[in-house]
Amino acid sequence: MTTAHRALCRRLGALAIVPFLVASSAAAQCRPPARSHEARLLAFYEAPLVFSIAGAPERVTLGDVRVGVEAGSIPSPHAALQQPEFCYQPHTENTRLAAAFGRPRVTVGLPAGFALDASYLPPVTIGGATPNLGSVALSRVTSMVAAGLQASVSLRAHTTFGSVRGAITCSASALQSADPTAPCYGTRPSRDTFRPGMVGGDGALGIAGRGGRLALYAGGGVTWLRPRFQVGFTDAVGTLDTTRVEVKLVRGSVFGGITARVTRALAISSEVYSVPADATTLRVAAQYRLR
Repeated sequence: MTTAHRALCRRLGALAIVPFLVASSAAAQCRPPARSHEARLLAFYEAPLVFSIAGAPERVTLGDVRVGVEAGSIPSPHAALQQPEFCYQPHTENTRLAAAFGRPRVTVGLPAGFALDASYLPPVTIGGATPNLGSVALSRVTSMVAAGLQASVSLRAHTTFGSVRGAITCSASALQSADPTAPCYGTRPSRDTFRPGMVGGDGALGIAGRGGRLALYAGGGVTWLRPRFQVGFTDAVGTLDTTRVEVKLVRGSVFGGITARVTRALAISSEVYSVPADATTLRVAAQYRLR
């Protein structure tokens, strides 16, 4: 073999390695349009996580501490939204990781009539989802009494942050070993991450009867959504897909509910929270006044 032939073989050998190097890691950043299935699906799953008022507005005095718990439904998205159309090959994603969502809440009275409401959900796997979520809200309530009824107006700012992990892109049932060019070619479910970043504000009006045992409330708000989704799937030949999906959206919301004061310290509430563009959830909450 001549020197020229050996040089040519070395070049061809080097080129032959390139596809394997590229295949070892497939990372991309995708910013789908607001009306795409991907963007609408991310917004759909932001709605159940919004840190809503979850009870009739009530003034919290300085030093008051209240603890509680909230639980809400997680609806199923329309089948069409589960079919990627912009960032990924067409297939059905496993978006039904859990049917319900719950979190603890604590409220602390601050000076000047303000109150701080906070929640943290630790990384404990529920169904197919492992959350690690925090929420904070700052509110102020003003009240007045007229014709034997007490009216309370609440203004709030809220945020939710953190992550939810689960097999969304390629669940165990979606794995296949027949076609290397088709989605979910592998033996291990994906380890995907959903980050539901949001900041918003809302206002609510509550009307309580004489004695304050029962109160009705309704309100609305707007939330700026910055959800992020990252694929974590390694296929049968070792290709690691870490595609990152990012969207920026604004959503309006309406809500209403009823609060029953069982004792001076314990209150139970039921709420309908709706983001008309995305989803409607049912929520129940209990709150206990420690001091």
